[in-house]
Order: sequence, then C-alpha cells, then structure tokens
Amino acid sequence: MRWEGNRESSNVEDARDGGGGGGGFGLGGRSIGIGTIVIALIGGAIFGINPLTILGVISGGGGPAPSQQQAPAHAPPAGDRQAKFVSTVLADTEDVWAKLFTAGGATYHAPKLVLFRGSIGTGCGAGQAAMGPFYCPGDQKVYIDLSFYDVLQKKLGAPGEFAQAYVIAHEVGHHVQDELGITRKVDSLRSRQSQAQNNAMSVRVELQADCFAGVWAHHSDQGKRWLDPGDIESAMNAAAKIGDDALQSASGRSVVPESFTHGSSAQRQRWFNNGYTTGSVKACDTFSSNSL
Repeated sequence: MRWEGNRESSNVEDARDGGGGGGGFGLGGRSIGIGTIVIALIGGAIFGINPLTILGVISGGGGPAPSQQQAPAHAPPAGDRQAKFVSTVLADTEDVWAKLFTAGGATYHAPKLVLFRGSIGTGCGAGQAAMGPFYCPGDQKVYIDLSFYDVLQKKLGAPGEFAQAYVIAHEVGHHVQDELGITRKVDSLRSRQSQAQNNAMSVRVELQADCFAGVWAHHSDQGKRWLDPGDIESAMNAAAKIGDDALQSASGRSVVPESFTHGSSAQRQRWFNNGYTTGSVKACDTFSSNSL
C-alpha cells in the first residue's frame, strides 16, 4: 500500500500521553467495534461481544457516561509513522465518503479518531484496549490503541498495512451507519428483542460495516491507485481471522453460531468483497438480505 506522501487528516487526536482513566464502564451509550479481539484470545471472554455490550450498553439506556480526568487531546507528533499511517487512511475515508454522500444529496460529517493507550473515557463509557478498535456513536469518535496492530499481525496472523487500513475503514463504516440513521433505527429495536435476536441484529450491523469498508476500498483505489498486489487479499485474510467462528476455534472452544455478534469468517469476507467489487452502498443492505 503506497500511502506515504498523501494527505493526512486533521481529525486525529492523540491521547496516548495521559488520556484515559480507571473506573468501570459507564452506561451512556454503546460502542461498536471490530470485535473483542484481545479478550477473545487472551481473556477467554464471550467471543465477539464488546465488554460494553456485555454490561447492557447495547440497549442504549442511561444518561451520559461518568466524566473521567484525562489530558487534553492534541495532534500526533510529526515523526510518528504509525500515527501518520492512521491519519492518511482516515483522510482518504473522509474524501471517499464525502464524495459519495454529496452524490446522494447529503453532507458527510467526518468522525474524529482518537489514539490512546490502555484505557480512555468516551461518550460510551470507559474504553479499554482489550476491546480492540471501536466506534462510539455517543461522541462520534473512532478509538484505537495502536498495540492492536501487533495483535492483528502476531497473534491473529493478519499482517499487512492494508489489513490495518481495513480495521480503520470498518470502524468508519460504523460512523457511516450513524450518519445514515441506521444506528438509531437498530437501537430502537434492541430493547424489544431477545438476546438471540440482538445477536443476530449485531451480526447484520457488523457485516454492513465490513461492506462499507469494501466500498471505501473500491473508491479509494480508483482514485489513488495506491494498492499493491495482495493488499485486498490481506484485508480479506484479516476479515477471516476475526470471524466469530475463527476466534472461537482459536480459543479451543466449540463454535456456537447463536452466540455470533460479528459474523463468521466467510460472511465477513463475503460482505467486504460485496462492497469492494460493486463500490455501491446499496449492495451493503445486510438487513434485507435473506442470506448473509
């Protein structure tokens, strides 16, 4: 992926030098993430379920999350290569989605992306690095502890910069859902559904974010021609490695489809590919699809 020298986003906040804090999870919103990767592999928790979700945040109840003391965010240092990579990918998601929204007669409001270490206060409660990257609709920010990329490569077997870009694009895909009003519609249904129905709904939400990541990849490469041979395959490999069935199998547990909240490896690959091959937001309607 030939990303160096491209525009960097000004919407990246660096909270790694004092951001975050302790405390339990607040109930002020719900976060949407690529999956509880570290917890799934190391902690032996319920696979694919965000810790905020486990605590009931997925229902969207409660008031604002308790405030936590943390240092003011600032731009990343100029010489931080990983931060430059994240900023460059985020900038391209801004360009792609702004054009697609404009073509549809709407305005895209870009999210902020926050770099943190360990833990951080968010509009959805206290975020933890162990949750993996996540998006918080409560403050419209994407959160990522960059140590996740080591987990992605060394523990999950998903190397490559475009695999890392896919992670960012997936979380931005959740922001796109928020912009389109999909998040609010889903939230309005959750309190009236069983846990099994909520799990199934969550799968459709996550697969659509994968598809939106594919839509970004399609238009991004058309505009910049910055992908190298094998880049799309690395993203597809990452999608496979973080499928619910793959994570459950890697832990030595039985695969339980009823517990899936992010989708199987095959489903995640299929929907990313749907978005990538068509470049169409309409191709990402996971909610109307009879077959995921």
